[in-house]
Amino acid sequence: MPDVMSSSRLIGVGVGPGDPELVTVKGVNALRAADVVVVPVMDTGERGRAEATVLHYVPQEKVVRVVFALNERTDHGRREAAWDAAGGRVAELLRAHGSVAFATIGDPNVYSTFTYLAHTVGELVPGVVVETVPGITAMQDLAARSGAVLTEGTEPLTLVPVTAGAAVLKDALNGPGTVVAYKFGRQAAEVAEALRETGRIEDAVWGSALGLDGESIRSAAELDGAPLPYLSTLIAPARRDGTRGGKL
Repeated sequence: MPDVMSSSRLIGVGVGPGDPELVTVKGVNALRAADVVVVPVMDTGERGRAEATVLHYVPQEKVVRVVFALNERTDHGRREAAWDAAGGRVAELLRAHGSVAFATIGDPNVYSTFTYLAHTVGELVPGVVVETVPGITAMQDLAARSGAVLTEGTEPLTLVPVTAGAAVLKDALNGPGTVVAYKFGRQAAEVAEALRETGRIEDAVWGSALGLDGESIRSAAELDGAPLPYLSTLIAPARRDGTRGGKL
């Protein structure tokens, strides 16, 4: 058993939005170097994007599935209990192994479950070293696949999780620069309305299941109010006059 106080390492590894080719070389090396790789699964037991991506690079026997309340947003008590259980399980793994990698879609420092896990484990395993390996985000992948330019010159970039409500998105759309919306699928109708009211729907694009079977990338002008997959991403590019270097 390792000396937990001095040698345990918890590494959050961003594995991108779903396409296994978008895992960085550093990310692959971190996954392979870890003693075990934890992947988050919902209590339904279905294989998630992180697990599917990880299995392209490490054998199944090295992967440990840990249940997280990924789909729980209303029952605070149930969510907290699930987080405690997940953190406890990862703490057990750290006590038995020198290093544990946690695979998260996107980037571990951008709206990631890893943030909460690291906080919980830090209280359970004193002295654990927490590290992260950055990953490609959904907005980067959608920009590449759709041709949308995220920023030019001095333009700001605003990232909004629509789980905070469509009103927050509308405020951002009324401001300058490019606006990116995450997790807007269940509020697609409100998002479309906000885009129309702010005059930004024509240039906006959205995508879901990026890099996976069933991938969809479309103009936001086609949004008809029907619900979309929860992990849908929207890019509303900054208003531009079409000149080269116009925002420098």
